[in-house]
Amino acid sequence: MDVVKEIIRNSAIGPFSKGFKSVVLSLFVSIVCTLFTMLVLLLWYGNETTIQFGY
Repeated sequence: MDVVKEIIRNSAIGPFSKGFKSVVLSLFVSIVCTLFTMLVLLLWYGNETTIQFGY
């Protein structure tokens, strides 16, 4: 946990308040979780999906 605190302290959001830091970190975590969920769904159902390229 000390490593995470040190990284946050030395990052661009270091001088901001704890509330703003928590909002930024929760937004980052939600984006990462969404991307991971999309990857898992793509790996499970990707072979059943029809992908068409064109206009």
